[in-house]
Amino acid sequence: MRADATYDSCHMGRSSIDLYANDVGAPFPEIGSFAAYVGGSPTNISVGGRRLGLNTALLTGLGEDPVGDFVLEFLRAEGVETRFIPRKTDNRTSAVVLGIEPPDKFPLVFYRDNCADIALTIDDVLAAPVTDCRVFQFAGTNLSRDPSRSSTCFAAESAKRAGARVMLDIDFRSDQWHDPRAFGVAIRSVLPLVDVALGTEDEINAAVLMDPDQVSVAHSQVSDATVSGDVDASVARLMELGPTAVVQKRGAEGARVHSVSADGARESVDVPGFPVEIANILGAGDAFGAGFLYGYVQGWDWYRSARLGNACGAIVVTEHGCANFMPTYDEVMAFADARGGL
Repeated sequence: MRADATYDSCHMGRSSIDLYANDVGAPFPEIGSFAAYVGGSPTNISVGGRRLGLNTALLTGLGEDPVGDFVLEFLRAEGVETRFIPRKTDNRTSAVVLGIEPPDKFPLVFYRDNCADIALTIDDVLAAPVTDCRVFQFAGTNLSRDPSRSSTCFAAESAKRAGARVMLDIDFRSDQWHDPRAFGVAIRSVLPLVDVALGTEDEINAAVLMDPDQVSVAHSQVSDATVSGDVDASVARLMELGPTAVVQKRGAEGARVHSVSADGARESVDVPGFPVEIANILGAGDAFGAGFLYGYVQGWDWYRSARLGNACGAIVVTEHGCANFMPTYDEVMAFADARGGL
């Protein structure tokens, strides 16, 4: 990992206004009001990393609209570098509407038709610090359509060539693809550029959908909620294609980090989570990503990095939203220390 970069991390991908139901437990048709936050996987991780102390930059697209102003104002207040974010006159800032029905129902609806972040171009990448960061991080949803798809591939290629580490949040959202099986094709195409991939079991399995060397799943069997498969075999396949580490996010069970040791051997380490009372699971994976990224940039080992990620995720699941509730370094360390430490 290069040491002379201006930014600790540069994040590329979706951003949105997230409207979270205030009526916790109410069925979606009965929601009476919403709270407005900022969201989008790479955006959330950039905010979480910044609150932990990293110097983060974000490359996303915002419309020339009041929603874009809302997102930009929040990011500036957080200290995330925003001067590389283009405003797209012909596109709208995206939105997500979310319900909260604990313990296991968290319905969400994306409004991403003609969204600004999918309109990111290669010129936008050339203007951003993807070659002046220690870690370049992006999300799988970036690859769902062009020009974002080719721009993201170019960004990862440029970052890798400049000596940055490349981190992929697999980020499987089936309704963002013309065919969910195409997700696996796109993810596998970029994996040779990726050093570390993060995902849930379902996302890891989705990344090998229709891989002739792995699994074949009919379209009718694929949903955003679950993708069946042998996750260990899926991890092995992903690592054959490029990443030296695949981080399996396991919710309440914590995380499992699959990696390649210095002598080329494959190994796995289980990293326990922090038991808490769950209010809302949406955004917990992004909080984990921010914590893990912080440890990775600091040169921590896999266990401690994932343990910090688990602590960040545990804090956020007790809150109403995501980016707005990311912990600071002092907050997460106090939380972890009170529960056995990292």
